[in-house]
Amino acid sequence: MPRLTSHDTIDVDALRVGMFVHLDLGWLAHPFPLSSFRITSDDQIATIRSLGLAKVRWSASQSDVPAPPPAAAPQPAAPAAPSPEEQARAQHRAALARQRESLARCEQQFAEAARECKRAAELVAAQPQQAAEQAAGLTRALMDKMLGEHDLCIRLLGEAAGDKASAHALNVTIVAMLMARTFGMAEADLMDLGVGALLHDIGKLELPDRVRHREDHFSPAESRAYEEHVGHGVAHARRMGLTPGASLVIAQHHEHADGSGFPLKLNTDRMTALARIVALVNRYDNLCNPNLAARALTPHEAVSLLFAQWRSRFDTAILGAFIKMMGVYPPGSAVQLTDDRYALVVAVNSSRPLKPRVLVHHSGVPREEALILDLEKSDGLGIRRSLRPQQLPEATRLYLAPRPRVAYFFEPVRDEE
Repeated sequence: MPRLTSHDTIDVDALRVGMFVHLDLGWLAHPFPLSSFRITSDDQIATIRSLGLAKVRWSASQSDVPAPPPAAAPQPAAPAAPSPEEQARAQHRAALARQRESLARCEQQFAEAARECKRAAELVAAQPQQAAEQAAGLTRALMDKMLGEHDLCIRLLGEAAGDKASAHALNVTIVAMLMARTFGMAEADLMDLGVGALLHDIGKLELPDRVRHREDHFSPAESRAYEEHVGHGVAHARRMGLTPGASLVIAQHHEHADGSGFPLKLNTDRMTALARIVALVNRYDNLCNPNLAARALTPHEAVSLLFAQWRSRFDTAILGAFIKMMGVYPPGSAVQLTDDRYALVVAVNSSRPLKPRVLVHHSGVPREEALILDLEKSDGLGIRRSLRPQQLPEATRLYLAPRPRVAYFFEPVRDEE
């Protein structure tokens, strides 16, 4: 197979059926099974153009169609110098385009990962070995993306694709792996953590729908039935041949540091470090995304509850690292700034979380044209307090549109945004 070079490029607008192309993106950044393939339909061309690439690499020798003739270069007239106002508008449009592309890329990658997660769950019963391979492949892809960058930005997604179970498993996995990354854990531990987190609730497949999510009105028998999902998950882990590290994450994800969890009432000393991370992140996500949406806490409320009332249930060092990484106001928190404006936290630098990025309510600016403000670069501006969505003025609530379901992904920190 001839090797594609960086010089074999073509504008995406010139793509045709029959061309053999290579997408210089990770597999989570595009929906195709492989990054190198021959285009077979106009739909594939439309999908490639939607990725935001200006050019792609291609191989003429592997293509079924010849190279298009080069376009004659027009002789441009000397443009008039733009006014300062025109320059400002152009910079604003460019910044908006970068922000939209960045969010769309994160949402697409989350959706692709959610599909892979759901596929792994669907294989557990009939093809356990393939399910394990699927979970390991997704974990490896996420790990490679995380370890390839120094600073990562944790983003709130506008749309969380996938069913609730897959979105929950993926949320827990992403945040737990980001935490493990801050601890400098070895790749083998990251793999065990990721696979265990992706499959931590797999035992719920054996439960009736009515007891898959614990409710306050459960009878003792229903509570016992719910708690049995851990044992079912461990049995599935054995059939899948998971590593001891991943299996213990599944076995211990409902245990508490003070011994009040289930099924074995283990304390911190008897839990693995990986399980202690997943137990905390699992509880956080369940507080933000409960089965009944009316009971959802804001991310700030969830962090406050974990720290103020449930601190004894979780490893102290892990809880501290979680708050340090996510910030006191994690993405998804509605806040009031120190200049009295209202905003929605949409991203946080996992290395410097005290000054997140926020979407600010500007009554004179349409929401689709509102730029995200980086508080780290805004001298003297900070967050005064957190608010529930119901406490926001109606016009502000409609403008900021707090998400009913919180979902996170990550990307490299881009200072130019």
